[in-house]
Amino acid sequence: MLKFIVRRLIQLIPVIIGVTLLVFSLMHFIPGDPAQVLAGESATPQQIEAVNERLGLNDPYPVQYFRYMTNLVQLDLGNSLRSGLPVSEMIGDRIWVTVELAFYSTILSIFLGIIAGVLAATKHGSFRDSAIMVVALFGMSMPNFWLGLVLIQWFVLGNVPVLGNWINFEWFSPTGWGSFSQIVLPVFMLGISGAAIIARMTRSSMLEVIHQDYIRTARAKGVKEQVVIYQHALKNALIPVITVTGLSFGSLLGGAVLAESVFAINGMGRMIVDAISNRDFPVMQGGILVASLLFVLVMFLVDIAYRLVNKRVETE
Repeated sequence: MLKFIVRRLIQLIPVIIGVTLLVFSLMHFIPGDPAQVLAGESATPQQIEAVNERLGLNDPYPVQYFRYMTNLVQLDLGNSLRSGLPVSEMIGDRIWVTVELAFYSTILSIFLGIIAGVLAATKHGSFRDSAIMVVALFGMSMPNFWLGLVLIQWFVLGNVPVLGNWINFEWFSPTGWGSFSQIVLPVFMLGISGAAIIARMTRSSMLEVIHQDYIRTARAKGVKEQVVIYQHALKNALIPVITVTGLSFGSLLGGAVLAESVFAINGMGRMIVDAISNRDFPVMQGGILVASLLFVLVMFLVDIAYRLVNKRVETE
C-alpha cells in the first residue's frame, strides 16, 4: 500500500507542473491588460508601459513562468489588482466555504444516488426501476441554477403550489453560509444532479455484478438477500461509483460558482467570477490554479479509495 501511494505521489509531480503551465499560459490569452487596469482607464501609453516594466510583463515568457513558479513554491500568488490584498489570503478566507459546499453536496449525492441505484437494480425492469431512472434522467437534465431559483421561490419566498393553493414555507435563508437554514438549499441544488449520475452508475454496475457466478453461489447457499446485495454485490460494484463520485466532488470545487452566485455565498467560485468581471488577473489565476490542484488531489484520493475498496487493484 505504501509503494502504491508513493508511486501515485511521484506521478502527480508532472501533472502539477502541467497544471501550473496551463493556467499560467491561459492568463496570457485572456482579453484585457493588467497594466491598463492598474494604471487606470485614462493612463497614457507611457504610464502603461511603466507598469508593464514594473510587473515584469515585458520579460520573455520563460522568465515570467520561472518567476511565477518561484513565487508559487513560497505560496506567493501575488496581490489583487483591485484591493491590493495578497491573493493567498483572499483564497484562504473563502476556500473552506467552497470545500464545505462541495463536500456536503457530494455526501448528499452519494446517499441518495446509491440508495436509488440499488433499489432500481434489485427490481430491474419493474415500475420502480423505470420510475427511478426517469427521475434520475430529469435530475441530470435539470439546470442547477433553475433548480436554485425554484427552491428560493418555494422555500424562501414561501410560494408552493399544492392542489391549486399556495402554501407558505418560509423555512430557509436565501443568502450566506454557516447556519443550517443557509446550507440546505445550495447543498440540495448541487447534490441532486450528482445523485442522479451516481444512481444511474450504481444501477448499471449492480446489474453487471449481481449476475456473476459468486452471487448465484451465495444465493444457492441460502445467504440472506440483504447480505448478498449489500455485503457482496454492492462492495464490488463501487469501483465505477467511486470514479464518478471523485469527478463529481472535484468538479463541484470549481463549479460551485452557480450555487455561490444564486445564494450569494462568499466562496472561492464567486471570488473568481468577481475577479473576471473586474479583470483582476492575479486573483483569477490564483483561484483557477487552486481549484485545479484541489481536483488533482481529489483524484489522487480516489486512486487510494480504489485500493481500499478492492484489493485486486494493481499496486506495483
